[in-house]
Amino acid sequence: MAGKARHPFRRRIRDGADAMPEVEISETDGLRSLHLGSPTVQSSMDLADPSDLVLTYTRAMMGFLLFNPDPRHILQVGLGGGSFARFIDDYLPDAVSVAVEINPQVITVARAFFQLPEEGDFFEIVEADGADYVKIFRGSTDAILVDGFDGEQIVDALTTEDFFEDCRRALSPAGVFVTNWWSGDKRYFTFLDRLLKVFEGRVLELPAATHGNVAVMAFRQTPAPLGLDALKKRAEALEPRFGLEFVEFVSRLRMTNQHNGGRLLL
Repeated sequence: MAGKARHPFRRRIRDGADAMPEVEISETDGLRSLHLGSPTVQSSMDLADPSDLVLTYTRAMMGFLLFNPDPRHILQVGLGGGSFARFIDDYLPDAVSVAVEINPQVITVARAFFQLPEEGDFFEIVEADGADYVKIFRGSTDAILVDGFDGEQIVDALTTEDFFEDCRRALSPAGVFVTNWWSGDKRYFTFLDRLLKVFEGRVLELPAATHGNVAVMAFRQTPAPLGLDALKKRAEALEPRFGLEFVEFVSRLRMTNQHNGGRLLL
């Protein structure tokens, strides 16, 4: 996709839309949170600093910036409370960001209560099934951020080989797919095996600081740098720019993924 062009898209009529989890909001100690049919916090916003990534898994997902610090187009599958949208608007103002959300109530609540960026040339919300919408892209998005939760578990349609294949085709040559999974999910290694197969082993796991969440990154082509010293040097430069703990991310990547002592192995 060139520049700020948009894709025409007619959303599929979904069976069982009325069965989507109810959206609830809570507010404690200056944090406003969104819940989908359970007490589990799906998204949180610091009312005093809306662009801050409050939840540790969202911070880990932005760890992809270690490998592509200047994405031009970002596709979000799952809007939630708009954490990524606000962060991108503040820290990556030249990037075009599209958020695809299947639940219309989530969109309504996020627009009303979560200080989303103005919708226009640089930010757009599409009500659609993300697994369908990603198919319209061909080598044209630099990052795909997937955070799909149905109130009980990760959405099955966002963990299939077919979906991963569609995402791989959607990515630009240096593009990265990032998804939020829970390490305690008994299906975790099944999901991981599928992703490794589709992306030919170019996968890294970055655990979040808390709650067992893991930001799993898959790359269209081998990313650079992979040297741990070079990654640490880049991390030190990125921390003041984005306000995220990139040096710590490098340490977690080293602890979690295969390496030869000086370089991550993909």
